[in-house]
Amino acid sequence: MANPFQAQNRRWMVTAIPYLWMVVFFLVPFFIVLKISFSNSEIAQPPYSPVFDFLIDGWDETLDKLASLTTDNYLRLIQDSIYSSSYLSSLWIAGSSTAMMLFIAYPIAYGMARAPKSWRPTLVMMVILPFWTSFLIRVYAWIAILSEEGLLNSALTWLGVIDEPIQILSTNTAVYIGILYSYLPFMVLPLYSNLEKMDDSLIEAAKDLGCTQIGAFWRVTFPLSLPGVIAGCFLVFIPAVGEFVIPDLLGGSDTIMIGKTMWEEFFNNRDWPAASGVAIALLIILMIPIMIFQTNEARQQEAGR
Repeated sequence: MANPFQAQNRRWMVTAIPYLWMVVFFLVPFFIVLKISFSNSEIAQPPYSPVFDFLIDGWDETLDKLASLTTDNYLRLIQDSIYSSSYLSSLWIAGSSTAMMLFIAYPIAYGMARAPKSWRPTLVMMVILPFWTSFLIRVYAWIAILSEEGLLNSALTWLGVIDEPIQILSTNTAVYIGILYSYLPFMVLPLYSNLEKMDDSLIEAAKDLGCTQIGAFWRVTFPLSLPGVIAGCFLVFIPAVGEFVIPDLLGGSDTIMIGKTMWEEFFNNRDWPAASGVAIALLIILMIPIMIFQTNEARQQEAGR
């Protein structure tokens, strides 16, 4: 007979591993960045002076310093237009890219889910095939494609579509292309996983009740695929907001995104407190839609009981 205490210890060990992972790789770095965001910028190494240090000051002195913390680094995010412009530009580019990606990815996922079962593993492999190559190499490849002497302009000139090369690289258009290409699998795979499990008899029942093919899609297929839509949008939107490599390599000087601004604060301006404040504010902004989604999911589950 199994010992109940041993079974409880096993369950505790299994559940403790993800919590330990979150503590070590999320909470600890988060609190380090949070502490730096309340520090003062200095021309030194490291380039900041902490307002408090628990290991040196002790508990009582640390509490006194915590009570007198200032929010100057966070006020700069409101007062300096470069930060607000970066946030708004990042949200707009990420949001519009997510919408375009959903429009492109849904037909692909739908076609994969309706393909013969023997073809589906091959189609999934073709979707994830770009992941076999380094992300940085794939972005650099788009420089060769989109430049004025690149493959795209050469092909359009040869076909007679354009008379002279057009400027695509170092524009927002190149950033959109890079984001769409890089994150498309993150939208396709959740949609395919959701659509592939769907019961085809529901579509047949809708048609028997008088629905057309398009009506059955909007009344049955799309509502049932909403969990995949939401999951794909989160998987694309959240990393796209803080993207740095794509706007830095494919975008021009007019392309302002918060990841690029954060990098400049850390490495060019050596202002770690301001950069940390930018990072904390970005994390809070991204947590809001996740919390709203989880709240709605909990309410729907309670209503369904």
